[in-house]
Formats: sequence, structure tokens, C-alpha cells
Amino acid sequence: MLADRYLAPTSAVRSTLGYLIVPVQWASSIPGRLGLWAEESAMSHSSLLEDNNRLRLESLVLKQKVQQMIALRAENNRLRELLNTSEQLDDEILVAELIGVDPDPYTHHIIINKGSSHGVFVGQPILDAQGLMGQVIEVLPYTSRVLLVADSNHAIPVQVNRNGVRAIAVGSGRLDELNLIYVPDTADIQVGDQLVSSGLGSRYPKGYPLGEIIQVEHDPGQPFAQVLAKPSAYLDRSRYVLLVFSMESELPSVMAIQEAPQ
Repeated sequence: MLADRYLAPTSAVRSTLGYLIVPVQWASSIPGRLGLWAEESAMSHSSLLEDNNRLRLESLVLKQKVQQMIALRAENNRLRELLNTSEQLDDEILVAELIGVDPDPYTHHIIINKGSSHGVFVGQPILDAQGLMGQVIEVLPYTSRVLLVADSNHAIPVQVNRNGVRAIAVGSGRLDELNLIYVPDTADIQVGDQLVSSGLGSRYPKGYPLGEIIQVEHDPGQPFAQVLAKPSAYLDRSRYVLLVFSMESELPSVMAIQEAPQ
């Protein structure tokens, strides 16, 4: 009992001091807590920046892969069209890839990755999945130069698929336009008519699509109509082409026979 009497005031004082010391202890720990919080915040911020950079890079990579997939899908579609075209041809064909374009704005030449070692010859016709593109004008062992039908130095005998009317299609110097020359003003040619190679001249095989009539103008008093056509082939975008091997294209032209020395 006597001990309790002396210990009771001491316990009260200790309890009071405990209430006073706790805030002091808490306040003294604030700098340490702030430092830890700042360190954790800095680590979190750095981690977020790293995550953002990583996600940004992953996003760029994924976008690039999507673009590649889109390009590959488009290329596969073009190859499928080319394959379907080759199955419809009776002539022997060879697939080639465009590897170069002549930078001269006044000529329309392309370079393909097939040459004399593959059997390619001067004058050989080439086409894409839509129609005739041009003919080979220069052959090297592993590459060849092709003159496109849109070149102003190119001409090809054609006929209207609807009625057989014959004409000469000449390149206009533009990839989206051909001129039909010496077409009588009374000729039965209409907008929308399909043009095909006539086979005359023994340069191009007969019956290959060349273009579509897009304009017919009649000038009173003039003997010939002004006729424009749009090429069927994708002259500005086709990457894979077909080289045609046929007896017709390998025969010498009539003009060459007439000019040969007797």
C-alpha cells in the first residue's frame, strides 16, 4: 500500500511526459520522413519517365510493323493479281521486278532485274496485272531497260475491242494519257471503249489490254478526230511485271523485212 502511494504520482508524471514526448518525437522524425518521401517520389518520377520512354518506343515499333504489314498486304494483293493475269495468258511469261526509274522528266524508262541471262531480248513486251506497260529497248546480262507506252517516242498499233477499228496509240509524255493519231473523224470510237493491241507490226502480241478511251473531240473541217486514252497498266506504281515470250513478239517486223538489203 505504501509503495502504491509513492508510485501513483510517478506514473501520472510519466504518463503526462509520454503525451508531451510523442509530438516531439513525431516532429523530429519529419525531416527523415520528408527525405524518404522525396527519394521515393524521385524514384517514382524516374520510373514513370522510363516507362513512358519505353512505351513510346514500343508504340513506334508497333506503328512501323503495322505500316510494314499494310505494305506487305498491298504487295501481296498486287502479286496475286499478277499471278491471276499470268494464269490467263497462253504465252510463256517471266516475272521481273522494277529496280529503277529514269530520272529524266522527258522520258519514261524503267529498269527491271532481268536480262539476257534470263532470256530477255530487245523488243520484248512487258505488262502488269492490268495491261501493257511497254517494251524492252536495252538488254544487259542481269538488267534491262524498258520504254513505257506513255513515252512520246513509243507507238503501238491498237484496235477498239468493241468493233475492231484500228488506230495507232502514241505516248503523250504523261503517264496517264495516250494519243490516238490519224483516227478518221467518222470512225466509230466512243468514250469508254477498250483498246487492245492489234498484233500488227509483230511487236506486241494480239489482244492485250492497252487503255480506255477518255475523250473524243470532232473538229469541223478536220479529217481526223482528237482521241485520248488512259493506259490500263499502272505505269506509275507497278513494281512487278511480266515479260512475255511469244512467237509473235519474236518475229521480225514487216518494216525490218522491207528495209533489209536484197
